[in-house]
Amino acid sequence: MRGALLLFCFTAWGSLPWVYGADAVASPSVPSSPPGVQEPRGNLPIYRHWENFSVGDGLPDNKVFAICVEDDRVWVGTENGLGLYEKGAWRIYRPADGLAHRVVMSLAVDRKTGDLWVATLGGLNRFSAGRFDTFTQLNSGLSNDVVYAVAIQDEFVWAATAAGLSRLNTRTGEWALFNERNTPMHEIWCYNLAVNDGKVYVAVWGGGVLEYDVATGRWKDYRDPDGEMEIVLFRDSGLIHDVVASVSYENKILWAATYFGVSRYDGRHWQGFLEKDSGLASNFVNFIKARGDAVWMCTDKGLNYFDGKTWITYRRKAEGSEGEVKILTTANTTSLTTPSGPANNYILAIDFQGDDIWVGTAKGLSRGIRTREEKLGEDTRRSR
Repeated sequence: MRGALLLFCFTAWGSLPWVYGADAVASPSVPSSPPGVQEPRGNLPIYRHWENFSVGDGLPDNKVFAICVEDDRVWVGTENGLGLYEKGAWRIYRPADGLAHRVVMSLAVDRKTGDLWVATLGGLNRFSAGRFDTFTQLNSGLSNDVVYAVAIQDEFVWAATAAGLSRLNTRTGEWALFNERNTPMHEIWCYNLAVNDGKVYVAVWGGGVLEYDVATGRWKDYRDPDGEMEIVLFRDSGLIHDVVASVSYENKILWAATYFGVSRYDGRHWQGFLEKDSGLASNFVNFIKARGDAVWMCTDKGLNYFDGKTWITYRRKAEGSEGEVKILTTANTTSLTTPSGPANNYILAIDFQGDDIWVGTAKGLSRGIRTREEKLGEDTRRSR
């Protein structure tokens, strides 16, 4: 389970020294933007009000691994079932209802058919017309029953498993398998997927990032060029680390989240972000999702927003239910106390519903409610 995996990696590597090599150049508090990054917008997403859900409110389980917003419906994958939040009420699906396994790791909605695809630790589900269909190693071309992620690419459904990738053609029923034999896959433990602009990106645990060109059928891999597991040896030289937990691709930008920092790639230039030299809340990043010109990062110490210039961190304070919003720019740092905060600072998932955000944590589900946009100038009057 992801929770156990996270604990193992954090214990094994969390205390290792995070230093650059001797040739690295010291960085300012916020790195300068690489070519192609636009100036930040005047309005920033300041979430002061949070609505939190737990098992007592109808959530299947307090550990939330996946969120998928479908118009007015919110699908939630947890450690103990699939939840649907609609019209203020919860509905829960578990193995007794046809779910392949109680642990749901990833969700994707096919916008053309309306089918919901569910990645579990016991197989892949399609939920259609109120019925679950289950795909496993025994009844399909699925590489492995441990499915960490699922993504839709036209008529194809991609599944990232513990033993490579599987792709289902929903029109023909044909399966294709991808592993170390027919791709540059250094490891076969595929952990996350991103599909956009005719490309499929794969986060490979210990194997960097794979890129598949749909038009040509060709694969390309991105690896950490210094080959060091303990340190970042050379700054902005390539992918920051080979242990990649999540990928996202938007506006021609590839984002890679690792348990050792975040990487950004525009097709020509790489840029790396660490807790020590940016506004990143933690190097331990579980999930990443780009939206427009900005990117959202789920870490073990809070939720991050970054638009190329400005960093924002959303946290829950240690005592009580109050939240904290920290805004970091090249000019100053602003810290705001908010009436409420996310359910927990260990963030695992995020999705968007209009201006609102849904956030999955290790201890509940949270909805950040956007009541109004506040300009940076208004907030910095209270800068410390």
